[in-house]
Amino acid sequence: MNQYFAALTALSISLAASAALASPPPDADPSLAPWFNSLIDPQTNRSCCGAADCRPTENRVRDDHYEVLVDNQWVTVPANKVLKRSDNPTGQAVLCWSKTIGVLCFVPGTGT
Repeated sequence: MNQYFAALTALSISLAASAALASPPPDADPSLAPWFNSLIDPQTNRSCCGAADCRPTENRVRDDHYEVLVDNQWVTVPANKVLKRSDNPTGQAVLCWSKTIGVLCFVPGTGT
């Protein structure tokens, strides 16, 4: 019985932690979720992000590539992760990011 209880407790904690990590930011606009979900990775032809992965971001252009600010460090955006979308409803650069994978996709802002 103790093993069952321990396994159930571990599962509950794991599910709670993954749900917390998959939550959109507190100030997220739920009306943008369909747009985030429409971002398609050209290599896999699958959605590369969702509302929980994507955030407006500071960015800059260095030489021939984009860089984004992640945890106070500039990170290079791989060219194959830049999505050329003219329908960016945020107007800002958007980064979809995973701590384990890195850049999932990046959409430049309307002014970049």
